[in-house]
Amino acid sequence: MGHWLPRAGIAALTACALTACGTGTGGDSPADQGEAALTGRGPITLATGKDNSGVLLKVIDRWNAAHPKERVRVVELSDSPDEQRQRMIQDAELKSGEFSVLNLDVVWTAEFAANRWVVPLPENRVDTGAFLEPTLEGASYRGQLYAAPWTSDGGLLYFRKDLLRKAGAKPPRTWAGMKKACAAVRKLPEAKGMSCYAGQFEKYEGLTVNFAEMVESAGGSLVDGRGRPHADSPEALKGLRFFADGVRDGMIPKKAITFKEEQGRQAFQQGRLVFHRQWPYQWTLANADDGSSKVAGRFGVAPLPGLDGPGVSSLGGHNLAISSAAGNKATAHDFIRFMTGERMQRENLLLSSNAPTRTALYDDKKLVDKYPYLPVLKKSILGAEPRPRVVRYGDATAAIQEAAYGALSGEVRPKKALAELQRKLQRINSSP
Repeated sequence: MGHWLPRAGIAALTACALTACGTGTGGDSPADQGEAALTGRGPITLATGKDNSGVLLKVIDRWNAAHPKERVRVVELSDSPDEQRQRMIQDAELKSGEFSVLNLDVVWTAEFAANRWVVPLPENRVDTGAFLEPTLEGASYRGQLYAAPWTSDGGLLYFRKDLLRKAGAKPPRTWAGMKKACAAVRKLPEAKGMSCYAGQFEKYEGLTVNFAEMVESAGGSLVDGRGRPHADSPEALKGLRFFADGVRDGMIPKKAITFKEEQGRQAFQQGRLVFHRQWPYQWTLANADDGSSKVAGRFGVAPLPGLDGPGVSSLGGHNLAISSAAGNKATAHDFIRFMTGERMQRENLLLSSNAPTRTALYDDKKLVDKYPYLPVLKKSILGAEPRPRVVRYGDATAAIQEAAYGALSGEVRPKKALAELQRKLQRINSSP
């Protein structure tokens, strides 16, 4: 996703994520152009979603204390990913230079790169071997890196392990298994008034993520690697129909179609959900011992279930890119190195259970002992599929959200919703 949530906690100075490994060889490649573009030092700005965590500004203070002549000013945008993207595009089209470093949702990188709104990062200065491969793919366009992987994300299934254990049920591998386990749990006196499942079903970017997971987890794909749509398929219908039926029959509470991440998190922490599709950041908050969570120590995490077996997560996370219109790009590049280093990612994980982009942190025994979900998360990210990589992503995600919301809310039958989505995506794909 492309907005700043409490999962994005940060607390320490960082080592470099991008290493200076020599000089370029010249030429007109994007990498060479990026090398030449990284000049100028002085104050810069970071455009990001609203900092609900209160931690980002503390990190910026650390940078500013160490770099008094290259201070960073944070420009907090909306909580809404869609509004963040529009504001960044507006700045890019105006070439105002107001934003230096952009906090991009991973799926925006291709669009910003294709429109030359961000500069390429020279490949000879990127420590690519340190990052999980999907995070590098999400930061690239046509084989060239245009951003640095800052945080990653993979969808996880949170479940009430205490209630499943008492009901004699196990974490489900399939949607049908989840429904069966939930039915068993809801027979318990302790589960009175609980609902089975929720995700991010409001009409916003989170719904694009959840809908893509429905389709991928049923064996389908909304868009192939060449941008060609496949929304009107038997697999997509099976995926969408299961969840639309779930809202209708009560497996999913009707209120869940208003849920974004935080509304669902509150519902799970208050003990109103047996299962919840959510990002890793929920782990720390739901385990808080300050009285804010009724389920601390009483839940577990499993891979997302699918139609016939384990499901597929959409790839989430954020990349940091340098605006083409920005001044002081050398400072911007150093700042990105500061923000994406292993030390910061470690601290970020310790504070907020945010998903790192560096492989080594998932294999660190001390971290795994503290956060036993890390192997599940790593597997989720490595098996994740990107949301549709299309240049006109704004139009595509709007069409996807409309189709999915119409079906989940009962306003449109799933088959009709998918047929209309296919037509819209075909028009978007064929338009310049």
